[in-house]
Amino acid sequence: MSKYILALDQGTSSSRAIVFDHDGNVCATAQKEFTQHFPKPGWVEHNPADIWSSEAAVIAEAISSLGINGLDIAAIGISNQRETTIIWDAATGEPVYNAIVWQDRRTSGYCDSLKAAGLTKKIREKTGLIIDPYFSGTKIKWILDNVPGVRERAKRGELRFGTVDSWLVWNLTRGDVHVTDVTNASRTMLFNIHTLQWDEELLNLFGIPASMMPEVKSSSEMYGYTRTTLFAHEVPIAGIAGDQQAALFGQMCTEPGSVKNTYGTGCFLLMNTGEKPVRSRNNLLTTIAWKIGDKVNYALEGSIFMAGSVVEWLRDSFGIIRTPDEIETLAEKAPDNGGVFFVPALTGLGAPYWDPYARGTITGLTRGVTAAHVARAALEGIAFQTMDIVAAMERDAGVKLTELKVDGGASRNNLLLQFQADILGTEVLRPRNNTETTAMGACFLAGLAVGYWSSIDEICSKKNVERVFAPSATPETVERLKVSWAHAIRRTLSVDR
Repeated sequence: MSKYILALDQGTSSSRAIVFDHDGNVCATAQKEFTQHFPKPGWVEHNPADIWSSEAAVIAEAISSLGINGLDIAAIGISNQRETTIIWDAATGEPVYNAIVWQDRRTSGYCDSLKAAGLTKKIREKTGLIIDPYFSGTKIKWILDNVPGVRERAKRGELRFGTVDSWLVWNLTRGDVHVTDVTNASRTMLFNIHTLQWDEELLNLFGIPASMMPEVKSSSEMYGYTRTTLFAHEVPIAGIAGDQQAALFGQMCTEPGSVKNTYGTGCFLLMNTGEKPVRSRNNLLTTIAWKIGDKVNYALEGSIFMAGSVVEWLRDSFGIIRTPDEIETLAEKAPDNGGVFFVPALTGLGAPYWDPYARGTITGLTRGVTAAHVARAALEGIAFQTMDIVAAMERDAGVKLTELKVDGGASRNNLLLQFQADILGTEVLRPRNNTETTAMGACFLAGLAVGYWSSIDEICSKKNVERVFAPSATPETVERLKVSWAHAIRRTLSVDR
C-alpha cells in the first residue's frame, strides 16, 4: 500500500508523531519535549497550548521528513497521557486553566472526604476505580471550584472538558468534534464501565454539568476529519486509546490472560481479562482495554507513579548522571545494590498500596554506598514495584504469569529487564519496536477502522520480539531481596500496614 498511518503519541513529558507503513515499520518519527510546571509540592501542570503546539510541530516534522502530505495518510490514530484534565471555552478554544496532570495530588484531601463519606464501594462498582487524586473527576471539580467564574460558565454550557485525546481532536478539527473513547472515559471516575455511559449520579456528586462532557466512542472508528492547515487535505481521525491501553493493543495482548508492562514516566501493568470485567480484591483497577465494533475488552491494571521519572529525578536533582541512558552504565559499576533499597514514592504510591501521602525512601545507606549503588537501587525499585502488582494480579485473575511483554523508553535498559525477570521468576519479552508499542496500538486501531488492515488476526501475524530475558537468580537471593523490599515499603507508607 502507498498510504501510511500517522500515530500521535502525546505523553507526559513530550509529544511524538510516528509514521507507520503497512508492515508496521516506522518510516518517520519526530519528538518534542515541553515544559513541566510544579507550582506547589505535589502539583503537576502543563500548559494546554504547549501540548497542542508541540504535537502540531512534530506532525509537521514527521510528514515533511518523509515528503508526504494528507493524501498519503490513510488515517490518524491517537494515544495519550490519561487522566490529565483540560477545560476550555467551547467558542474560543481557550483553556480556563492549565492542564492538571495525572501525577497531580492536590485533591488528596477531597478524596479522603469521599472515602469518609462511605462512597468507595459505589464508585468502585460503577467505574472499576478506587478513589484517588489520580483520576480526572476530582481534578475537574477542583478547577470548577477554584478558578473564578468557571463554575458559572460551565453551568451556562460554555465550557468543555476533555482528556488529552479530546483536546487534540478538538484542535485537529478546529472545534468540530468533541469526543473521547471508552478507554479514556473509563479513567475519569465519572464513567460507568458496565453501561458505557457518563454516570449521572457521579456527575452530580462532583458537581459537573453533563454539557461539558465529550461524546464517548469506541476505540476504532471514524470520529471526523482534520481541518487544520497542517494537512493540505482532510485526513480521517479513526483511532483513540489511552496510552496504556494502546500499548496493550500494540503488544497484541488480545487474548485473556496476556500481560504487558510499559516502563515510561510511570509504570503500567495491564492484563487482558476478556469481555467481562474482573473486580479486583487486591487494590488493582478494573478498566476498559478497548472497544472495537460492538465488542468490549476489559483489563486489570496496576499503576506505578514513578518509573522513568525516577531516572530523570536522579539526573536533574542529584546530577549523578547527565542523560537517562547513563544510569545503566553507572549501575553496572556495582555488582549488587549493596543493601540499598529505593522506594520512589516521590508523588505517593500507586497500586497496590494507593497511599497518596507516602514519600520516597532510600534505606540501607552506609559509608560504603556509592552513586552506583543508588543508581542500581533506583532501577531495582521499578522492578520491585512491578513485582508487587504482578502478585496482586495473579491473585485476582487466579492465573500464574508465564511471560511479561514490556515496552517503553526504560525497557531499553538491559540491567532493569534482567532484574525484572529474576525477581518475577518468569521470562520478559522485549519487542523490536520497544519504544513504539503505544503508538503502534493507536496505529493499528486507526488502520482497522479504515480497512488498512482487514482484521486483528492480520495484525497479530506480525512477529515483533527482539529479545527474551530469562530468570537466572537463585531462589534464595530472590527471597532475601523480597523481604528487604517489603521492609522498605513499610518504612515508606504514611501509616504502617
